[in-house]
Amino acid sequence: MSASNSVRIPGVREMARKPNSMYRRVKSQAYTRREYVGGVPNLRIVRFETGNRKAKFPMTVTLIAKERCHIRHNALEAARITATRHLTKRIGPKAFHMKIRIYPHIVLRENKQATGAGADRISQGMRGAFGKNVGTAARVYEGQKLISIHVGPDNFLRAKDALRKASMKFPTPCQIVVDKGKELGKGLDVLEVLRFFR
Repeated sequence: MSASNSVRIPGVREMARKPNSMYRRVKSQAYTRREYVGGVPNLRIVRFETGNRKAKFPMTVTLIAKERCHIRHNALEAARITATRHLTKRIGPKAFHMKIRIYPHIVLRENKQATGAGADRISQGMRGAFGKNVGTAARVYEGQKLISIHVGPDNFLRAKDALRKASMKFPTPCQIVVDKGKELGKGLDVLEVLRFFR
């Protein structure tokens, strides 16, 4: 009896969500044609832009990937929540505009099997099976922009710190660069830096 059947067996449960280390490496062709795929889970990302979208800010700070990898949609949402919460708490919701620059097109598949007592006799499964759709991910290349934050010069350090915290949710090392207004960031003196870390 396979794990895909809807019959519930006492003492046997389906496996929990597998770790991202199984999916982060780019190993095969992109699997994105959703018109041929049934039952792709919905995106976990609530919105791709947060903050004040109407204002024009003089500085733009961007998070850039250093390695080629897959980033799951729930990792993107976790990074968005982390950065938004930090900026909203520190500078307010009207003092920044944050945008996620990538979209999770890749459909992830998993050969689901049952776990628990006696599961090895119930669900053997095929080795290297095609698998069932379990989520989506964004295929990211080296040097690709992930998240951009538009702020004023007085909130420049806060934006960099928000991107640093967001980068911890991603399976690739990241770099923070200033896309726009680099000359405005050079005017930060020692007193401003000390006030930021107070």
